[in-house]
Amino acid sequence: MPVAIQAVAWLVAGVGSTETWKLVRTMKIMSNKLASLLSRAGIFAGAWLATAAHAVNDLPGGPAVNQLNFAPPVTKIAEEQHWLHWMMLIICTVVFIAVFAVMFYSIWKHRKSVGHKPATFSESVTVEILWTAAPFLIVILMALPATKVLVAQKDTTNADLTVKVTGYQWKWGYDYIKGQGEGLSYISTLDSSHRAMSDAGKPAGDNYLLKVDNPLVVPVGQKIRVITTANDVIHAFMVPAFGIKQDAIPGFVRDTWFRAEKTGDFYGQCAELCGKEHAYMPIHVKVLSAADYTAWVDAEKKKQAAKADDPNKVWALDDLSKRGEKVYAANCAACHQANGKGAGSIKAVDGSPIVLDANKSKQIAVLLNGQNNGAMPAWKQLSDTDIAAVITYTKNNWSNKTGQSVQPAEVLAARK
Repeated sequence: MPVAIQAVAWLVAGVGSTETWKLVRTMKIMSNKLASLLSRAGIFAGAWLATAAHAVNDLPGGPAVNQLNFAPPVTKIAEEQHWLHWMMLIICTVVFIAVFAVMFYSIWKHRKSVGHKPATFSESVTVEILWTAAPFLIVILMALPATKVLVAQKDTTNADLTVKVTGYQWKWGYDYIKGQGEGLSYISTLDSSHRAMSDAGKPAGDNYLLKVDNPLVVPVGQKIRVITTANDVIHAFMVPAFGIKQDAIPGFVRDTWFRAEKTGDFYGQCAELCGKEHAYMPIHVKVLSAADYTAWVDAEKKKQAAKADDPNKVWALDDLSKRGEKVYAANCAACHQANGKGAGSIKAVDGSPIVLDANKSKQIAVLLNGQNNGAMPAWKQLSDTDIAAVITYTKNNWSNKTGQSVQPAEVLAARK
């Protein structure tokens, strides 16, 4: 750019043509080299993208390589959505082609150069009726089936199983509140191995950033009502193969439903920008046969009963720290980092005045209620023992050597 400005300045100043053309030639050479470099960069990027695309395979129930269409449907609602998509695309394409064909034909056939002269009439009742009636009929043709599908999407009555889905920054909470499995409750978080791959910048596997520790498990062929809400900010529960997407809003309850017609693993993601970890909030739904689902429910109830801790039990500091390390890795390290140093606006846990304070109730209150207007979310969904364990871990890890421990009974008392 400076060379071009100089050339113009020289021309204005009346500098000789020889010098000017030297500059112009130099600019052309630079332009050609730049184009060559950009071309090579484009070829390299294309080759890299092609290699990256072939490095993974289609994920059944999830995204496909070079996917252009919707996800393969596994519910009737999703099938109807696919049909509506193609119906409306075809109608819009036909209308587009017809309108522009008539327009271009009229422009070409009745052009002035071949002797045509403009008509003198100002209006035509027939034309007015036609171009009013035709769009009206097209809209009705599109609206009737769309309305039918929309009404069916909102009919959450007579559900066989009801699951409350709660969005957290940045994970999902599943509570089975009605039907087989009632009483089950757990948190679903991105698998730690995928977090490590992302931090290292080395993605691998067909299900990269879609693997979770605890998927949502439902039976095949049954109507599943999903009630959505959120604990902090707006999230959105979306599973493309089911044709569902429902916002999860703090303080509000919304619902949707699906009935999977085949077993398998199906994937989705939070579809509402919910903060810096938005990309690490996957959804994994495992659809099982009726017999397998019953077996899973029985196993989960036994597992949760075995995990149920007596809040009055007194734990040794070392035992609490070991358990707290796992709780921290699964829930806290995403923001505060594994080394406790924090990042950006995220405050460090290592050396934190609240963590070091002898008044343990301050840190308990932060975990139960959050702080900074939700920047630090509340973690009351964790058990009393898990909260006591993670507090004990932070008070005795890194440079924090307080020797303090928090017992589950203290957390239970703070809840009241």
